[in-house]
Amino acid sequence: MNKIHLYDKILSPIVTEKSTNLSEQNKIVFKVPNKVNKKTVKKNIEKIFKVNVTKINIINKRNRIKIARGRKIKVSGYKKAIITLKKGQSIDLTTGI
Repeated sequence: MNKIHLYDKILSPIVTEKSTNLSEQNKIVFKVPNKVNKKTVKKNIEKIFKVNVTKINIINKRNRIKIARGRKIKVSGYKKAIITLKKGQSIDLTTGI
């Protein structure tokens, strides 16, 4: 499989306070496209970063309406994958993907 196709299934890492707290438990959070499933995410993470994935949780964030300055704004939803790695392994997100 071509490297370009592997990176199509992982959009970006999510770096927030909550996701950095999860990194203490060997968990990494990535934003993924809406049409992917757990098997393809696991296969791509293992090939790109050369780590062993033990578990994947996928959360679907829905579209929502936000009111800013008296106007309604549509905030698009996305899908995020919380990936649990084998104990002792890690992914360095500072190098970029």
